[in-house]
Amino acid sequence: MRNIRFIVLVPAMLLGTVSPAMADSLLPEIPEAQDRFSDTQGCVEPTDEMRKNHMKYILHQRDETVHEGVRDKQHSLVECINCHVSDAPDAPRVSSEKHFCNSCHTYAAVSIDCFQCHADRPVKTGGYMHSPSPESNHDQ
Repeated sequence: MRNIRFIVLVPAMLLGTVSPAMADSLLPEIPEAQDRFSDTQGCVEPTDEMRKNHMKYILHQRDETVHEGVRDKQHSLVECINCHVSDAPDAPRVSSEKHFCNSCHTYAAVSIDCFQCHADRPVKTGGYMHSPSPESNHDQ
């Protein structure tokens, strides 16, 4: 993807039709995380790893949860939303390009169908560092 951007943007910048500032504005604006996985670690995996492989983690978590009954918070979609999406009343919904998930998915032209069933905003507060209550065992 970077090679395509380079091939398109560099000639346009040389011709003066796209400035470097405009090229930066074409990248998605990714909202900051609201919480941390632990005191020593930000996200559940390194950022580059999550950008490349988050779908593998989500699908693996889905299979373990649905088929085997294993409910692990580390790669849970619910916990991703709890950490990365604001619970403010005016927080963007998944239909907005400002929503954490949709910011990159719109840029990459990838549709999201997770939120036909899952909440696109946090469903509880507290994040990772709190013990789950018995009724929160249905995170997925």
